[in-house]
Amino acid sequence: MNNIDKIRSEIESFQVDNAETLEQFRLRFLSKKSEIQSLFGEIKNIAQENRKEFGQLVNDLRDMAQENYNRFKAAVEAVSGNNTTEIPDITRPAARLNVGSMHPISIMMNEVRQIFEEIGFSAVEGPDIEDDWHVFTALNFAEEHPARDMQDTFFIKLRPDVLLRTHTSSLQVRTMETQKPPIRVICPGRVFRNEAITSRAHCIFHQVEGLYIAENVSFADMKQTLLYFAQRMFGDDVRIRLRPSYFPFTEPSAEMDISCNICGGAGCNLCKHTGWVEILGCGMVDPNVLENCGIDSGKYSGFAFGLGIERMTMLKYRTNDIRLYFENDVRFLQQFKAATK
Repeated sequence: MNNIDKIRSEIESFQVDNAETLEQFRLRFLSKKSEIQSLFGEIKNIAQENRKEFGQLVNDLRDMAQENYNRFKAAVEAVSGNNTTEIPDITRPAARLNVGSMHPISIMMNEVRQIFEEIGFSAVEGPDIEDDWHVFTALNFAEEHPARDMQDTFFIKLRPDVLLRTHTSSLQVRTMETQKPPIRVICPGRVFRNEAITSRAHCIFHQVEGLYIAENVSFADMKQTLLYFAQRMFGDDVRIRLRPSYFPFTEPSAEMDISCNICGGAGCNLCKHTGWVEILGCGMVDPNVLENCGIDSGKYSGFAFGLGIERMTMLKYRTNDIRLYFENDVRFLQQFKAATK
């Protein structure tokens, strides 16, 4: 017991000024041949009824030595780290930070949303993983429609009626089920299709779909809305044309082209020398879709449209490979810093 008190006093009075005295402290109190370690060897010589108390005192002594060592070590390292002969030049310019930028897809998505919000559309969002009703059945897709095949759609293996959404039209269905007309929404989001990845196609891409339902909505309303969007996005000189098409959930349906913003309609590789570039599909909402969602098709009508963000981004920034948007090459992304500002 006298040895314990003596060692405790020595630990408390020990002074550490540098790395050398720090090592002396470690050797004296914490090494395998230290005075504290020798006390552990004395436990066998202590009377049985006093061994527990003695062992606890020795453990406390070792913990005390370890705490002091850690404190001394931190102080020595702090002093040695600040002991430098180099005087910093406070007039030197700071190192340039490698500031990132917003992704071009996000830039385009925000721009599209802003244009439609200016004319009264509000954005809605929903799940990437959907069920068959919201993606196909409610939208008038026939049971034998090719889009339901595994070749076109990513189905969840354990749940054949659950899939990754192939379009954001599923959000239109959810909106019609929960809101009463008039409805004026856009549905931005990521979609998935089982397609081969090429310079013009990808298995993951982004869409913005729109829906307007009210009384007496006409095809002319849709055309004027889309013309406004095209001119706001590509300039007042852009022209549009609507070509007849087919979609299960709209009737009549159309594809919308814009005059090529690269060649001005004269013809180039981007527009395949036609002077026109397709940017979206559209049409009047099929009455069956309205009825499936609980909306009276005799009272209400509406139009819907859907555009691919990657295609729009390629046109806006004149890139020719969709894969660039998914590879996250910093050299490519840095080119959009000005667009972010």
